[in-house]
Formats: sequence, C-alpha cells, structure tokens
Amino acid sequence: MTTRTRSSTTRFAAPFTLRGIGQTLPAGEYRIDRDEELIDGLSWIAHRSVATYIHLPSIDRASRPTQIVEIDSNDLEAAIVKDNATQ
Repeated sequence: MTTRTRSSTTRFAAPFTLRGIGQTLPAGEYRIDRDEELIDGLSWIAHRSVATYIHLPSIDRASRPTQIVEIDSNDLEAAIVKDNATQ
C-alpha cells in the first residue's frame, strides 16, 4: 500500500482533553498529522485515514523534546466541535 502523511494545524481557544492523553491540554495551536493509505482497485484515486497524531506541546509553547501521540480522529473532531461551540 502507498501511504502519505497530511499535516495541518488546529487552534483550540480553550483547554481540552483527548482520550488516551492523561492530562488536560492547554489552549493553543497544535500540529496534526494524518496518515492515509491509497485504496487499491478503484477507477479513481482515493485514500483512507489509518492513523492520526497530535504533536505536543502546542506550537505556541514549542520546546524540546516534543512528543507525537497517536489519537482517535473522532475524538479530535469532537474536541474541535466542542471548542468551536464555546467561542
């Protein structure tokens, strides 16, 4: 399978939590990586998500060493929706 990584940033206006991370994360901008694999056998090019990662700490608090943690993409989307609702 051919894989690719798509990087983006997400800004949280308020502290938030994600399942699998044992602490509340502070508001800020976070780098998100999504690994996707090519779906074979289709007559068009399509990819499916196979893993989602968040880089810690936030970009705003960049320090070394950094940590990359695998997270559930549905948990991330729920946290984004919740954050947007509080703005």
